[in-house]
Amino acid sequence: VRPTVSFRTTTYSKTMKKSYETQEDSQESRHLHQIFISKIFKSHRFFQTLVLYSFLIGFGFGLGFMLNFHIRNVSFGPQIFRLASLSSTSSSSSISPPLQPQPEKCVFVKEATATGDDGGQKGRSLVGPENVMHNMTEEELMRRASTKIQETPLKMTKKVAFMFLTRGKLPLAKLWERFFQGHQGLFSIYIHTSDPYYVDDDVPETSPFYRRRIPSKEVEWGMMSMVEAERRLLANALLNAANHRFVLLSESDIPLFNFSTIYSYLINSQHSYVDLYDLPGPAGRGRYNRHMSPIISRRKWRKGSQWFEIDREVALAVASDTTYFPLFKKHCRWGCYADEHYLPTFIHLMFPGKNANRSLTWTDWSRGGPHPRKYTRRFLTAQFFGRLRNREEGCVYNGKKSKQCYLFARKFDDGSLDRLIHFAHRIMGF
Repeated sequence: VRPTVSFRTTTYSKTMKKSYETQEDSQESRHLHQIFISKIFKSHRFFQTLVLYSFLIGFGFGLGFMLNFHIRNVSFGPQIFRLASLSSTSSSSSISPPLQPQPEKCVFVKEATATGDDGGQKGRSLVGPENVMHNMTEEELMRRASTKIQETPLKMTKKVAFMFLTRGKLPLAKLWERFFQGHQGLFSIYIHTSDPYYVDDDVPETSPFYRRRIPSKEVEWGMMSMVEAERRLLANALLNAANHRFVLLSESDIPLFNFSTIYSYLINSQHSYVDLYDLPGPAGRGRYNRHMSPIISRRKWRKGSQWFEIDREVALAVASDTTYFPLFKKHCRWGCYADEHYLPTFIHLMFPGKNANRSLTWTDWSRGGPHPRKYTRRFLTAQFFGRLRNREEGCVYNGKKSKQCYLFARKFDDGSLDRLIHFAHRIMGF
């Protein structure tokens, strides 16, 4: 009996043990299942949170990029920022070194117009062709323009090259024709127009603008094509060895003085006139592309007006530039406004002591925005032109204080031509 009871007891114990083990396994399985479900739920919430935060971060970056791009694309007038730039702590680095006088014999109109057998000047000069159109490629043009012409013993009358960068025809041509009248042999004219249908058939042969259009290409506002057009004008003007000073003008520009005054001012000047300054913020340094480093650092980046007046040495350097121009063409694209930065930066790097750091073309930026104010005939008065011709604040010319700070002004409406001619005779002397 005892062995049987013992066997039964042992069997029962084993059975109960297995039952307990089964229950424990079941509980552990349920516990693991609960943990698994909890982790899935938590991971699902984590995934939702991750998606939400990713969306918010992406939206923030997108909004910031759009705002920054919008601000960078707004081009403000240089006069608005010049005072702020000069008064900032970085003003010491924004101004080029002191002007270095370049001695040169003083030339007056009467001396320059001495008549000779060649039809207007003593000696011979490499006068540009009657028709400035040619079939040279861009590369060939730049190569020929970059070649320095050796000095000759022949006396050469210095000319001023007036380069007009226009959309189409010159609406104020009659005013300029009065300005140039009687001064043949002292100037050259070059016209670059982005209008592919431009023709000058209606321009009389007696006009100084007759057949003065150079091979041109389309120009987009604020793009590198604007700088390319400026270099194209310079290159064509450099082909004439008599051209000594180079002025960039638009179709809405006018002269503020007669030809004799402007000619003497430019020919006798010891400096070039390129407006440049250092402007912190998105409309200045913000347009700098770090990929230009180390050739152009942010500290050397400059901004200024595109309307310049330079001498032949500077013009040759611009036309033969194979360092900075390709860099701008590659890295200064949409939103950079290359015409406001290329030449100011180039002059600051290459000719810091030879530049007057101001433009000779007056422009009204008082309204702000990407474009200057355009004047209609009702705003044109004797007092208005008097203020432009004689600036109370003054400026420096060849090391001396002067009130003649601007030789040209812009922008003037097409419908103001008759009134401009009236004041040209009454005030400007032509």
